[in-house]
Amino acid sequence: MAEAAGQFQKALDQLALLPDTLERKRQELDFYIGLGAASQTSKGFSAAETGRAYAHASELWEQLGCPVEYLRAPMGHSGYYTNRGELELAQCLNTHILRLAYRRTEPSTRCMGHVITGRTLTFAGKFVKARSHLEKAEALYDQIPLRWSSQPSGLVPPVGARGYLATILFCLGYPDQAFAKTRANIAYASRIAHTPSITLAHIFGATLFLLLGDDIALQGEVQQVVSAATEHGFGLYLAQGTIFRGWLDIQRGNIPEGLHLVKSGLDAYRSMGSLVWVPQYLGILVTAYEAAGQIEDALIAANTALQIVERTGERWFAAELNRHKGQLLVQSGNVGAAEEQFYEALRIAQSQGAKLWELRAAMSLARLRRDQGRRNEACHLLRSAYGCFTEGLAVPDLRAAKKLLDELGG
Repeated sequence: MAEAAGQFQKALDQLALLPDTLERKRQELDFYIGLGAASQTSKGFSAAETGRAYAHASELWEQLGCPVEYLRAPMGHSGYYTNRGELELAQCLNTHILRLAYRRTEPSTRCMGHVITGRTLTFAGKFVKARSHLEKAEALYDQIPLRWSSQPSGLVPPVGARGYLATILFCLGYPDQAFAKTRANIAYASRIAHTPSITLAHIFGATLFLLLGDDIALQGEVQQVVSAATEHGFGLYLAQGTIFRGWLDIQRGNIPEGLHLVKSGLDAYRSMGSLVWVPQYLGILVTAYEAAGQIEDALIAANTALQIVERTGERWFAAELNRHKGQLLVQSGNVGAAEEQFYEALRIAQSQGAKLWELRAAMSLARLRRDQGRRNEACHLLRSAYGCFTEGLAVPDLRAAKKLLDELGG
């Protein structure tokens, strides 16, 4: 990818020597799209180089009258905004792109429009709307030829769509469907043999297994990510893989090394301008500090994550962050403030329809009520959240909820 970026830049340098004609502008637009695609994989989706390439491409695209056949230019710019945490800017652009996409009959164009819209809505925590867009994108897959992957788009959009859809399904309380989607996503990416997309599919797999707490499955995904990122120079994916490796070390009891890996991976990730996923990764840092007994540092990291949530609107992990903070406050002896955090986590989860986050918040609050001697209230609270699940009874959260219900006499 770094070599590809260099070649596109050389092409642009040569193109600057030619007369300023309409044909030259079209070629220049094509080259900047290619440069942006190569840069986002080698430098990061939010790197300055990526932003400059897509900014030039978008400017040329507008000068040419916003031709639908070059929608990859504003789509790339949308990805840049999204990954920098500028979700409102990205969504405004997505709305315009999706409207233009429906002027064309090609399913690939409409699919990409739904993918980028669903992606931004996922980060915003608007799971139901995001799911609708991503399922529309998925419905268009069979109409898209595999040669689509050879276009200079950096990533194959169906891989991103399935990855985000799996995350949404998990949060909404459909873990079995989420795992099936993840397996299908990795198989699809492997079949089209597009290395950046294969790596991204494993990133999504790692994210899902981390959320679940399946460290054995997570280990396999992380090995794939780190190996590909190291071999091909995917700096952003290597940073994410480093964070996941840190989590695994923490779970194995190797706290100092795990804490170091999480911090170094997070620093590398943020140095590329990326801000999305950071609240979740700070949540991992919270866990690392907590495991190390550094409760004050854990609270600082939790507050930093919640400040980013408020600044960017990335609310998909907000319920969990509030719950984590509540647990830390319990350990600090501030039970009243902890209760407020648990209720805030519950409120956010319910507003998002995020049944899994709701169950986790309900368990934390139920344990607090149990310890206060309010067992009936705890039982009622937990039974309400637990009763919403129709699948995934093997998921650790559901097993833990059932055990707590039995203890409470529910």
